[in-house]
Amino acid sequence: MRVAVVGAGISGLSTAHFLEKGGADVRVYEKKGGPGGTIETKVIDGYLVESGPNSTSETNAVIDEVLSDLSIMDEKVYADENSKFRFILRNGKLHALPSGPGSFLGTGLWSAGGKLRLFGEPFVGRAFHEESVADFVTRRLGREFLDYAINPFVAGVYAGDPSELSVRAAFPKLYALEEKYGGLLKGTIKGARERKKRPDKARVSAKLFAFKSGMGILTRKLADRLGDRVQYGTSVDSVNLDGNKFKVKLSGGGRAFYETFESVILSVPAYAATGVVKSWLPELASELSKIKYPPVAVAVLGYRREQVKIDLKGFGFLIPEVEQRKILGTIWSSSIFPNRAPEGFVELTTFLGGSRQPKLVSMSENEIAKVAHEENAILMKIEGMPAFTSVTKWDRAIPQYNIGHLAIVHAVEHVEGLYQGFHICSNFKDGISVADCIANGKKVAERILG
Repeated sequence: MRVAVVGAGISGLSTAHFLEKGGADVRVYEKKGGPGGTIETKVIDGYLVESGPNSTSETNAVIDEVLSDLSIMDEKVYADENSKFRFILRNGKLHALPSGPGSFLGTGLWSAGGKLRLFGEPFVGRAFHEESVADFVTRRLGREFLDYAINPFVAGVYAGDPSELSVRAAFPKLYALEEKYGGLLKGTIKGARERKKRPDKARVSAKLFAFKSGMGILTRKLADRLGDRVQYGTSVDSVNLDGNKFKVKLSGGGRAFYETFESVILSVPAYAATGVVKSWLPELASELSKIKYPPVAVAVLGYRREQVKIDLKGFGFLIPEVEQRKILGTIWSSSIFPNRAPEGFVELTTFLGGSRQPKLVSMSENEIAKVAHEENAILMKIEGMPAFTSVTKWDRAIPQYNIGHLAIVHAVEHVEGLYQGFHICSNFKDGISVADCIANGKKVAERILG
């Protein structure tokens, strides 16, 4: 079977990997000069800089299968035990997220009224329409919990707006607690025994890991294993049905040409997929064009350890929108994984923009680094200027699973059902994490091979 995979990011490479293992004649086409997509690792002046995903969670067994295939299990490194401590900003002060009932009652992150509101959650009825994350959380847990728990969490995961994200699409497991058990607290308690029997782990309990040499080793090794099956500098301009096969128009090296395949997988962002299918599937292209990708800037800053006057024991902090700061949050990268900064220095990774403040990303890299430093200096009591800065701007970063997203997914699945051999495997469908993309790549490959 001859299969074309469009895009050499983690989704496309994972799909191609499992196809190749299954004996398919696979070709991967990537318009850039190398693999990885948004996974981008660089080592600069002794700092390991992650411009995209900095880690992932051990939520399924497929991850270790791939690492074993690539012989990089020894590269895997788990997050430091102290990374379980995570912080939220309230009234200019960092508060640790509670880890149990005792710390919840004693935290200053929520008022007494906000805490009491949670005890009324089991008595809240179901909704019978598609809700935003903000509507769902406010209805079940109250406004204060939305502001100082869910809003910053959504900014950290999607760089998104909880009033626009669909709870059913963006956080299906959270939605399922109400759907199946009638409430969040009931679902958490009653579903605990059921979850223990599942092979996959919930994201909150799954171990966080990265790689000693950075996330980039994953996509590099996948691409290396595929060898010349991956063709860089080659754009897929269109896909059309030609009888019972797919005619793919390609361009690169100053020429345009056509190839024919039994199967095609689109593993590119929705806005890129729109252009590929618009001549053949204009209605699907119209649906895909509705998916938003807000811009995000990633500022990596390095300081001498003594410059930072707070204890960096933890994962980092997130900022609620109501705090009106100019950053979304900061990860204490060198506290989570080893060898992220030179000896005696610390590395911080700060995120700006997103749906909350997209215009910030239009600033110059120097201006972004300045804002990131100034915000961190206030919140973390940093003295002096950074010893190192690196800024990456993503004009279109993370797909937003907004209200109406499930209708878009259904449109994709309808087309996949109509045309056997045509599939979409990208992070705008079935999860945005690296672990999700790997697992979805295997599922798509198995469907094609089957």
